Amino acid sequence: QVQLVESGGGLVQPGGSLRLSCATSGNIVRFLHMGWYRQAPGKQRELVAIITNIGNTNYADSVKGRFTISRDIAWNTVYLQMSSLKPEDTAVYYCNMRMISRNDYWGQGTQVTVSS
Repeated sequence: QVQLVESGGGLVQPGGSLRLSCATSGNIVRFLHMGWYRQAPGKQRELVAIITNIGNTNYADSVKGRFTISRDIAWNTVYLQMSSLKPEDTAVYYCNMRMISRNDYWGQGTQVTVSS
């Protein structure tokens, strides 16, 4: 019913910037919030940022002041603007939508590599 497709990942130098996009489709009317998660090799998936269905945002301490989550008015696309990137930001980034029912939908992930 719901599909999420991430794009925008790639290789970037430390200190650089990158913007990830999550395109939404299907029935997204009854969602609680959307978010970006990331998973590095050998580590658990962690929450990076969320945006609620009324537009409130929250961030992991490790990315506060560097990352910004946003969306277009129709919720067709959710963005993650990343700046001042660090090698420890290297991970596969996943888009998530949590429904009011507590069901989760996930995108396929996009690789972000921060390296010189």
